[in-house]
Amino acid sequence: MSENMGRYIDHTLLKPEATRKDIIQLCREAIENRFYSVCINPSYLITAVKELEGSMVKVSVVVGFPLGASTTAAKAFEAAEAVAGGAEEVDMVLHIGALKGREEQYVIDDITAVVEAVKGKTVKVIIETGLLTEEEKVLACRLVKQAGAGFVKNSTGFGPGGASIADIQLMREVVGHELGVKASAGVRTSKEVRAMIEAGANRIGTSSGVNIVAGK
Repeated sequence: MSENMGRYIDHTLLKPEATRKDIIQLCREAIENRFYSVCINPSYLITAVKELEGSMVKVSVVVGFPLGASTTAAKAFEAAEAVAGGAEEVDMVLHIGALKGREEQYVIDDITAVVEAVKGKTVKVIIETGLLTEEEKVLACRLVKQAGAGFVKNSTGFGPGGASIADIQLMREVVGHELGVKASAGVRTSKEVRAMIEAGANRIGTSSGVNIVAGK
């Protein structure tokens, strides 16, 4: 697995203080290490697309990030704009308050609007497991699946906690094999990557990708 570990990784830089120079470095690291994608804030999309031109590395852009409380129309517009600018994937944040308030149709419609806005591109839905009960985690995964997204993802990296084996196993159990599962936040070593993959993840969001593939 070590030879192919980079292909599981979304090389991530979402810190508010990240500069354009940092994004360029992120992209060059992604090419060198053959990561699956870079995951960035949308303002740096043009820079990333330019840097990654001709490579196999995709660009993932976050939407409604990090709170998930943007309007549905704003999320859909942000996603459509990202895809028009060259993004292959979007990582959107589920409306956590609506989920906890059991506004199930709102949650479904919110996700569906983004799925429809990106015309077949991959949509990963961040459910922020650190804010949810076990029952809410199950419900969130079911709604993501019902809405037609491609992945369920555990964390923005800005909420409480990070990826856990238990959460990844639960997410995989609920969505089955039809959806992808992305483990994100706190995955920093090759050992942790392997554990997440064994638990059911088929994508890893991390800012430690270079060290991971180097076995550090």
